[in-house]
Amino acid sequence: MYDGYKSLMICNSLCASVAKSIMIPVKEARDIVLSQVPILGTEKVDLFSALGRVLAENIAAPYNVPPHDNSAMDGYAVRTEDVRNASRDLPEVLDVLEDLPAGYVSQHRLEARQAIRIMTGASIPEGANAVIRVEDTERAEGNRVRIFKAVPPRYDIRVAGEDIRKGEVILQKGTVFRPAEVGLLASLGKSFAQVYQRVQVAILATGDELVEPDEPLQPGKIINSNSYALAALVLETGAIPIQLGIARDSQADLEAKFSAGLRADMMISSGGVSVGDYDLVKDILNQSGAAMEFWQVCMKPGKPLAFGSISGKPTFGLPGNPVSSMVSYEIFVRPALLKMMGHARIYRAVISATMEEELKKTDARKHFMRVTLHQENGKYLASTTGAQGSGILSSMAKANGLAVIDEARMVVKAGEEVPVMMLDQSFGMSNDRDF
Repeated sequence: MYDGYKSLMICNSLCASVAKSIMIPVKEARDIVLSQVPILGTEKVDLFSALGRVLAENIAAPYNVPPHDNSAMDGYAVRTEDVRNASRDLPEVLDVLEDLPAGYVSQHRLEARQAIRIMTGASIPEGANAVIRVEDTERAEGNRVRIFKAVPPRYDIRVAGEDIRKGEVILQKGTVFRPAEVGLLASLGKSFAQVYQRVQVAILATGDELVEPDEPLQPGKIINSNSYALAALVLETGAIPIQLGIARDSQADLEAKFSAGLRADMMISSGGVSVGDYDLVKDILNQSGAAMEFWQVCMKPGKPLAFGSISGKPTFGLPGNPVSSMVSYEIFVRPALLKMMGHARIYRAVISATMEEELKKTDARKHFMRVTLHQENGKYLASTTGAQGSGILSSMAKANGLAVIDEARMVVKAGEEVPVMMLDQSFGMSNDRDF
């Protein structure tokens, strides 16, 4: 657990010029969140639905893979003692008993000076202990074959259990399903897997000023972008968003919307948690059956944050400004969702990058600055995506990382390194390169 008292004193001292109220450090706030969110139950799903999900059980192999010795090449199954002296100049000539395609088992047993023409994947016939590739052979008259190469035992044979042994635990609980894991389970005859459930997340925007994207934009109104950005972030995390729409600034509408959200596993609202906001959202979040805390987190953007539970459901009250809402999601909500869905790795990747410009902070909070990254001479270079106001959503769209500037670091000079939290997998990906 984080040393909360010490860090709180440091953060409070650094943030004294920013606010008179006590600020909670980012890490302490996140530790509290993660200590209070539960891991969900499990469910049985088909393999396609398992992709990206977390395995909730150990999987042991019910049989060997491959289940029997089989040919790794098209060619001829032989006894190595019959071809030990074979060469191009002095080939060995063997009688061919049959052609054996994949999926069939030979009824013959190889005896001296005999061979069976075999296809890739076909079971090795009794008596054979090697396969001669077709390019090292030549058909001869009278259903015979010339062998031009001597090979050792087991040559070009895939041995039973070579990939997986019966009883071996081949997938551990906690494994995240990728296409390879899907294929692996299919190879073991399993079409279903026990995985952790996906979190259902109710998403609510609050405020009389909001309208939906397809509604006319009247004077004094703004488009509700938060619900859509948050829903997209929830989907990207692997959870299931439930859009509750917009709650107006009335007790009845807020109560109805929050009540509807109780069918989900988690609730997220945006707006109404800042100092000076209408108290209605806070009143609802503090209603009977709720256990909420309202924090001033020592970070920028995203200082105001509410967290707790309503009727046992983890609930977040995020800031209303779109960038603040998204950054708060990344820092607090995303790790909580991943933990609830059984993931062990719950944080974004962080790299060290060199700033290409000077950064100056206006206060002593931990800053998360939107940056774009590129690579040059083996180094990661970062530059800001423009103005860093918490309402400038376009700068978030241009970013593939957040530069993390600690509380005590007021200036970052051009050429200095900063940690950058990656926001997606786009960095380093290119369509104009080949190997």
